Amino acid sequence: MNQPPEHDAEMPLVAHLTELRSRLLHCVIAIFLVFAGLFYFAQDIYTIVSAPLRAYLPQGATMIATGVASPFLTPFKLTAWCALFLSIPIILQQLWGFMAPGLYSHEKRIAVPLLASSILLFYAGMAFAYFLVFPLMFHFFASVTPEGVSMMTDINEYLDFVLTLFFAFGVAFEIPVATFLVIWIGVVDVTTLSKSRPYVIVGCFVVGMILTPPDIFSQTLLAVPMWLLFEIGLLFGRLVRRDPPATGDARENQPPAALP
Repeated sequence: MNQPPEHDAEMPLVAHLTELRSRLLHCVIAIFLVFAGLFYFAQDIYTIVSAPLRAYLPQGATMIATGVASPFLTPFKLTAWCALFLSIPIILQQLWGFMAPGLYSHEKRIAVPLLASSILLFYAGMAFAYFLVFPLMFHFFASVTPEGVSMMTDINEYLDFVLTLFFAFGVAFEIPVATFLVIWIGVVDVTTLSKSRPYVIVGCFVVGMILTPPDIFSQTLLAVPMWLLFEIGLLFGRLVRRDPPATGDARENQPPAALP
């Protein structure tokens, strides 16, 4: 039998809003503190992030800044995003603290591993993009540069491009968590998802085609991990939720009605 939430008594709306404001303030303070600690290294952080592109620039070519304030504002913006990404564990902790009192004990046992795995998978997706996808992608772009064209990328355009990919790969690596949740909540059953596997594989390659350069190797590097992550989520979903029994079987298992 499920244990009830810790606080059965309903809190007033004002109390909920006050707690929400407090936790949002803690999130903002955490982001600001991380940003303050990273700001001194803003130029070094940009150097690290731009390394995959600079490794494939033609000899003598450099990245450029077309805006007057870009040499300062671009590393500043990157540092702000880094502070947000690094503060995700604290943000999720505050979110958990706000939601936990209203959850049952069995829901808490599932929610904590899901939160932890979500953080790790998001960071894993970003690392996958930086260490594997970016080198292949920029090598491809450098190899198809037309004759007589100098490849000199604007630092702000590059930052917008890689931030989009970081976020896309981070979200894509959340597939196991999303798959597990839809099974656990009961939105779909394991059998239905298993039968949808061909559509999932096609969808993974479509996403890979959109997010990567137009070569089959880069598309496969994104599509195959996404498919494998879907299978991992499906596997864990089988462990926590069984498919519902057939209607006929359910009637057979019901006890006979008592005679008057």
